[in-house]
Amino acid sequence: MKAMILAAGRGERMRPLTDTTPKPLLHAGGKPLIVWHLERLAASGFRDIVINHSHLGEQIEATLGNGNRFGLNILYSPEPAGALETAGGIAQALPFLGSQPFLVVNGDVWCDWDFSQAHKRMHALTGHPAHLVLVDNPPQHAGGDFSLDGETVRYAGESTGPTLTYAGTGIFSPDFFAAVPAGAVMKMRPLLDAGIAKGLVTGERHPGIWVDVGTPERLAELDRELKAKEFALS
Repeated sequence: MKAMILAAGRGERMRPLTDTTPKPLLHAGGKPLIVWHLERLAASGFRDIVINHSHLGEQIEATLGNGNRFGLNILYSPEPAGALETAGGIAQALPFLGSQPFLVVNGDVWCDWDFSQAHKRMHALTGHPAHLVLVDNPPQHAGGDFSLDGETVRYAGESTGPTLTYAGTGIFSPDFFAAVPAGAVMKMRPLLDAGIAKGLVTGERHPGIWVDVGTPERLAELDRELKAKEFALS
């Protein structure tokens, strides 16, 4: 199974830090955010990783290289200035991702969801081209977007369950992006709208740690928490 890390965003809310450093290379707990993903993906049995990039993307390639030091094979999918948004970026990278379901991870989050679960989930995607990892709503997004009816994803208010937030981690079939034209700038929402309306999108609630590292303040808080945890374990 292959994985794609989304790393093309400009990180406007992270300025001025992202004026000179791409967001996935910002440090927390002594290492870049994206390196946390790479190390955990390798430990979970992944070998082939695709990373898209746009803003200061050459720094990402120079820092991570071909992935050998992580036990991985990294391929890059460069995007034009301004990037292609989530669905457009994934669609452009499909030639690298192959014909089987793949894992997608946002490069600017920190989460302890067990990536090895993706290997099991990919075999359950028949007839369901997308599976989302959902988390409890963070303070900055208290209303949430989704809810779960069993394992079927609904929009908030369409089921009796609590509202949840997409964790930026999901398993997708290439077919989910088949209608996205090559090079198109396209968000994920239209594809989710269509899939959820047909009851084709499944999901699960992750009860563990998830941080949307969207501001310098949240980055600093995550850095303190990770360093404190490392100190406690040392």
